Amino acid sequence: MLGRGELSVGDALPSEAEFCDRWKASRAPVRQALATLRSEGVITGGPGKPPVVCASSLGQPFDTLLSYSAWVHSIGRTPGQRTLELALRPADEVASANLHVDAGAPVVHVLRLRYLDGEPAMLERSMYVERVGRLLFDFDCDSGSQWTYLQSRGVRFATASHVIDAVAADPVDARNLGISEEAPLLRQRRTTRDPDGDVLEFHDDRYLPRAVSFTLNNTIDSRSALARATPGSALDL
Repeated sequence: MLGRGELSVGDALPSEAEFCDRWKASRAPVRQALATLRSEGVITGGPGKPPVVCASSLGQPFDTLLSYSAWVHSIGRTPGQRTLELALRPADEVASANLHVDAGAPVVHVLRLRYLDGEPAMLERSMYVERVGRLLFDFDCDSGSQWTYLQSRGVRFATASHVIDAVAADPVDARNLGISEEAPLLRQRRTTRDPDGDVLEFHDDRYLPRAVSFTLNNTIDSRSALARATPGSALDL
């Protein structure tokens, strides 16, 4: 509903009876869906109180391995990309440290502007170890998910670690995202490994805060999941 602009933060949801009628469902699954949304912090309200939207988005938990394209598709939106650079270069200090390769070893760099429903959302800087990155020279990086393509070529992504912080836009960010230098960006740095623990790629992804946010939902007795969200993520029951 939020994704279609039907509901905004502060709006009351329809009644259970209205949901049942709209979706031709019994009250049990409707109540379960509402309970799930409450637990995720998307709506408030309990017994005797009408549910109200308190968050404008649903997110993709980071405890699952999903590419940007797969995540955008999962929330009912349209991803896009424009490749700005695909190059094989000697590893500098940053590449050497993050990919665990020797300084000067060949690594593949990719710079892509990522879109959300046709609008710029993130600037993606990727570095791959040579044996993985070289596969991308046979792929149209503007056509879709690099992850999906690399997996189709036998690359096995198994685990990833993420660091989330804020960073000021540098000249490359500013030029490609259409913002001023030093403007604040949300940064996700991700290191992905294969089943043997060897590093395959390192990402430095910089999101426009107006397009994407990160949330952490805590409960007393369960593992916390960090979620990536957009202001227009769908709220569907």
